[in-house]
Amino acid sequence: MASGRVLVLGGGGREHAIAWKLAAEAGVDEVVVAPGSGGIGDEPGVRVLREVELLDPASVVAAALASGADLVVVGPEAPLAAGVADALEGAGVAVFGPSRAAARLETSKAFCHAVAEAAGVPMARSRAFAGGEAGAALGWIRELDAEGLRAVLKADGLAAGKGVVVCESLEQALELAPSFLVGRSADQPALVVEERLEGREASVIAICDGDDAVALPAARDHKRLCDGDLGPNTGGMGAYSPLPDLDDRAVEAIVESVHRPLLAEMARRGTPFRGFLYAGLMLTAAGPRLLECNVRLGDPEAQVILPRVAGDLAGLLFAAAHGDLATMGRRAVAASGEAAVGIVLAARGYPGDPRRGDPIDGIEAARSQGALVFHAGTVKRPAGGFGTNGGRVLAVVGRGPSLADARRAAERAADAISWDGVERRHDIAAELPEPAHLVGAAR
Repeated sequence: MASGRVLVLGGGGREHAIAWKLAAEAGVDEVVVAPGSGGIGDEPGVRVLREVELLDPASVVAAALASGADLVVVGPEAPLAAGVADALEGAGVAVFGPSRAAARLETSKAFCHAVAEAAGVPMARSRAFAGGEAGAALGWIRELDAEGLRAVLKADGLAAGKGVVVCESLEQALELAPSFLVGRSADQPALVVEERLEGREASVIAICDGDDAVALPAARDHKRLCDGDLGPNTGGMGAYSPLPDLDDRAVEAIVESVHRPLLAEMARRGTPFRGFLYAGLMLTAAGPRLLECNVRLGDPEAQVILPRVAGDLAGLLFAAAHGDLATMGRRAVAASGEAAVGIVLAARGYPGDPRRGDPIDGIEAARSQGALVFHAGTVKRPAGGFGTNGGRVLAVVGRGPSLADARRAAERAADAISWDGVERRHDIAAELPEPAHLVGAAR
């Protein structure tokens, strides 16, 4: 894309990071974010368009045409599930994001398992259960236990990153599994029960054009609320990039053995995938295993990946939207030598019932230290400044020549921000694995 206007759909921390990155690129004239937020709208070169209904394809198409967008980048998963990308393509608007049919890789975990099996991409062993099949689900959990394996319970549909329970015992799995099936239909999966894999998790995300994939820098997300990976699962309490245990050669091997086979299988089914294809992986002793697919950038991974992307992101997204990644001549996105560590600051009560309206202090103090502060759940206060307006409120990103330096910068900046009841972790990137090459192959 020589130059043009980009419309970014969404209003969270991921979309703030996307807008921040694109607005700084020479080939982008303007970034419009819909519905955005006050914090996103404060970025230079970024305009917020509030009157857009993200889950209404007609509203999104109207906004794209009215804003003169040369490219639409869909941030969150819900609009993709609602068919927004289909509507934009039907209106002749270039869109980076998969169709509703292709988005099933995220919207149905049972579908993801089926595609991965057909593509020869190894995942944890699993079975899917519909409403009324609680007995069968409990039987499968007991079978896993008899093999010495614990269970992972996953809601089949979208759950904003919080529909997963990694069970610590047989009793916990047996108690919780029936709750996933209450009130659910008997004709479609509602619960996927997987064997629990052991190892370190990693997020490898690629820009895809239906046929080919270009890798972004890898990242590691921390899902649990509390230090030491304790407490409930959340949408993500922090992330870091690069990964000492997953070098560039290993990332390319994963894209070759995971992303490209998935793309080929989706194309074979008549639902080619264009967009960010997120592979959530477990790095096991036997090699990487796919845990899940998402159909968009991870959050908070985006906040540490995009600051490391060197060069033209908009051109890659535009080429992918037109099925032309091959013309870019790349296998991976060029990354800066800097490391990035992101710490999420959440509202009191997150991930259950987060409190809203608490005034936030210290955002500018954090920025004055050189940190990036991406807004996820904030609102501008009439008296000035920002208040909390969601579960995950801010992501504070420190950068440096090493992960240790980036972590110190992130901790200092996060310490500068406060509100009543702020929730955060203090151990993001604190214990790093030893450098290692990829163990085994993914296929």
